[in-house]
Amino acid sequence: MSSSKTPPAMTALTDAAAEAAIGAAAKTLCLPTIRDQAIPMAEAAAKQRLTHKAFLAEMLSAECDERDARRRMRRVNEAKFPRTKRLADFDPARLPDLPPATLAHLAGGAWIDAGEPLVLLGDSGTGKTHLLIALGTGLLR
Repeated sequence: MSSSKTPPAMTALTDAAAEAAIGAAAKTLCLPTIRDQAIPMAEAAAKQRLTHKAFLAEMLSAECDERDARRRMRRVNEAKFPRTKRLADFDPARLPDLPPATLAHLAGGAWIDAGEPLVLLGDSGTGKTHLLIALGTGLLR
């Protein structure tokens, strides 16, 4: 991603001024992870002798990862599941007609991307709700 434009002139800042500028810019741009982690990550990057590009990539990745985590938590809260269920706690023996390969396919979430519907039918107490909540929570996390 090179540009034919001349890069802007940079001003030499003291460490304190740079930290203040990072904090202010991160707040203005709504980048809370960068605001909180920039200084410790910069110190770690200096110790590990990362390039500026590698440091920037690490910072942006940390921000993206944290946003994804917050988005997943928000979606789980918005879903208003009656209680938390995990796929690891699901007992496949309660649904003997559900092949393990089908369960693995459902857990992968590709059926959502493909726009395929999911309907679980069965007697009460067989784990349908558990499975749906676990799938929903797992796919949102």
